[in-house]
Amino acid sequence: MARAGRLPLIVVGIIMGVIMVAVIVFAAVANTGAFRIQNVDIQGTDHLTDEEVSALVTIPEGATLLNVDADGIEASLIRDSWVESVDVARVFPDTLQIKVNERRVGAIAEVPIGTNQTIQRWALAEDGMWLMAIPERSSELGQKLSAQIYEDADAALHITGVPYGVEPKIGAYCTDDSVLNALSIINGLTTDLADNVKTVTATDEESTQLTLKNNVEIAFGTADNVREKERICNQIMEEHPSVVYINVRVPDRPTWRAA
Repeated sequence: MARAGRLPLIVVGIIMGVIMVAVIVFAAVANTGAFRIQNVDIQGTDHLTDEEVSALVTIPEGATLLNVDADGIEASLIRDSWVESVDVARVFPDTLQIKVNERRVGAIAEVPIGTNQTIQRWALAEDGMWLMAIPERSSELGQKLSAQIYEDADAALHITGVPYGVEPKIGAYCTDDSVLNALSIINGLTTDLADNVKTVTATDEESTQLTLKNNVEIAFGTADNVREKERICNQIMEEHPSVVYINVRVPDRPTWRAA
């Protein structure tokens, strides 16, 4: 019975010994030249330039796949507002793979800044994060930015009529209800109506208005029942090609006016 009782202790001792040996071997290998990082494969950085990525990601000289600080690399990249998530993978024998998932531009908000209320264009992500103020493309700063930023800005819908006092900050989430309501409408549109919207005016939630590329104005109101309001607008425009104004703030009692 005593011998039987000692067997589990012997097994535990063997397992602990194996673990200790593995830890010692790992530590020894990690601090040698084995698996030294020779290649860094960074993917998904469409809105960040190589210079910006280099400023965020630092791989120490002589680092190996075993001792590289993957968590530190992820934390550094996440500091940039464009970066939503990061996946760092070790591809043996010598490649560190960094996959970046970037935020997408949901809209360009035209924000009045300063006492003169100068309009400043801000890129707003689909999740409501302020990404950055968009400088003129021809400016010194604009020349240094990724071309993808301007491609997205040109393609994005503009939120106009932003209330004075909204203070965007890079990496912070928008807290203004009128802007968030406009963004929710933009994110919720799914049919041809989405492609025909030129601007969304966001003076307040109830007064949110869409202006189409053909200059039809739609009093849309809140982002509640976006799909139903969208369906009604499409139906009215199909049945009345000369329509110039639609009001779907109350979707079960829509009104419209023709030219």
